[in-house]
Formats: sequence, C-alpha cells, structure tokens
Amino acid sequence: MERLKTRILEEASVLNQDVLKLDGLLNHQVEPELTLEMGKEFARLYAESGITKVITVESSGIPVAFATAMALGVPLVFARRKKTLIADPDAYMERVPSFTKGIVTDIMVSRQFLKEEDTVLFIDDIIANGDAARGLIKIIERSGAKLAGLGIVVEKSFQAGARTIREQGIRVDSLVRIKSLEGGTIQFE
Repeated sequence: MERLKTRILEEASVLNQDVLKLDGLLNHQVEPELTLEMGKEFARLYAESGITKVITVESSGIPVAFATAMALGVPLVFARRKKTLIADPDAYMERVPSFTKGIVTDIMVSRQFLKEEDTVLFIDDIIANGDAARGLIKIIERSGAKLAGLGIVVEKSFQAGARTIREQGIRVDSLVRIKSLEGGTIQFE
C-alpha cells in the first residue's frame, strides 16, 4: 500500500535499529480513513477464505481488525491482556513477552467467542519477534478453530517473527514490509 508507506515516512520515528514508533498512525492515534482502507485490503485478500471471525490482541491491533471485520461482515474478537473481575475463569490463556513493552503478559480469549467451527483471520498492527502472534496462534489451535491467515499492517522483515510463522505453514500477508531501520532510515522491501 503506497499510501501507507507515504504516511509511515511522514509520521514514524526510528528510535533505534530495531524500534519504529508509529504512534501517529497505529499505536496512539488512528486515522479512520486510512484504517478503513487497510481493513478493506485485508478483506479483499481473504474474501474467499470463509472467515467467520476476525481476531486480534488488544490494543493496537483493534482499529485495523475492526475495519477488517466490518468489511467482511463478521464479528471481531480481541484477546485481552488484563484479567478483569468479570473475566471468563475458563478462558484460553497464553503467557507472551512483549518486544516493545519489555514485559511478559497473559493474553486471554473467552471460550464463548472462539469455537471449533470458526475460521478466523488474525489481524495485527506490527510484527517484530512474533511472540504475541505465536501466543494467539496457540490459543486458536487449542480452540479447534481454523486459522485462515495472519494480516499484518507493518512487518519488520529484518526480525524473525513473520518468517518463523510462515515456516509453520501459516499464511502471512503484510501491507508493508520494512527491511531495515539502520542509520535511522526506513527502508521498505
């Protein structure tokens, strides 16, 4: 998506050779028109996959996942990172490290919203090492649902996350692939 690349070049900050700050586009502020465009593109890519639900991890993946679910006409489910007093005590749960937050958290999905008969499309904002993605994939597998694929807004292809998921035989579609942040410069593939 050329428009997305342009916006990344205008808005993003390279913090170091591994970290790209996208607060103005994905992680703190969201541009609705661009977000809807990204959702339509993922919906187009998976139009023939029989998707019954879109799934993501809170919170930065929610806007694009919502736009995708809306374009596909299916519900959105998101894995929670914080347990609440009303949380399902029998939820699917997986412990995952966060590359950008530098902490380990639990992600959980209620069994009520992820069933064996579902075909899910997993949407996320950025993939670096892929720890959160692998955690949610394990939850999807345990539920018995079918994973149609993983749609990523920004893939940092110089890190192993997307590659290791593709090596598992899982379809991964990225709207933008960044091959390097060296020297403070964003280089796309």
